[in-house]
Amino acid sequence: MSNTIRVVLADDHVFVRDGIKSLLENEANIEVVGEATDGLEALKIVETNKPDLLILDIRMPNMTGIEVVEKLRSQNNMVKIVMLSMHESEEYVLKSIRAGADGYLLKGSSKEEFLKALHTVANGGKYFSGDISSILINQLSNPVAIIEPKQTLEEEQLITKREKEILKLLLSGKGNKEIAEALDISKRTAEVHRFNLMKKLKVKNLMELSNKATEYSLI
Repeated sequence: MSNTIRVVLADDHVFVRDGIKSLLENEANIEVVGEATDGLEALKIVETNKPDLLILDIRMPNMTGIEVVEKLRSQNNMVKIVMLSMHESEEYVLKSIRAGADGYLLKGSSKEEFLKALHTVANGGKYFSGDISSILINQLSNPVAIIEPKQTLEEEQLITKREKEILKLLLSGKGNKEIAEALDISKRTAEVHRFNLMKKLKVKNLMELSNKATEYSLI
């Protein structure tokens, strides 16, 4: 029976995935068997490839890493999961653990710590890097309600009052002509506002726009 740890990587940044693959390529007992660029794709690849370990970024399009963990656990899928994040915040850490993650690593972790974490979790243990252990101890000593981390728009993504009006009409099912009539503007102006809105929020269709609007509490 093979002792190779079969790993799936889920991160929307290709350079992060490439960096992890480069780190793991010389490890004889670890094999990357799949990659995902968003949360929904991660679920599909885990179901198809049945890895031993899922390395999961917290902030991804379509579905956050925490939501992926919750979905997998609700399906009784007990794949080992290590969360990978730039954020050492109490909210992210505790939400991840409550969802069912087995470990939490910071993206700035050393190669040695990264490999130690993967082996620890793959062998049934738990691993939390940095000052995360002190967060857990503090939570056990002073349990409080967990606050959902709030997503915030980057400065260049901030939308205008008019764009917010366009957003609401779009999500209510209005087309460009109907939006133009509702706001007493030309159809061409409505199209330009719609284009600028979707460009700012980095979305390609109405479903992504709806998800982004909900994520950032724009509606």
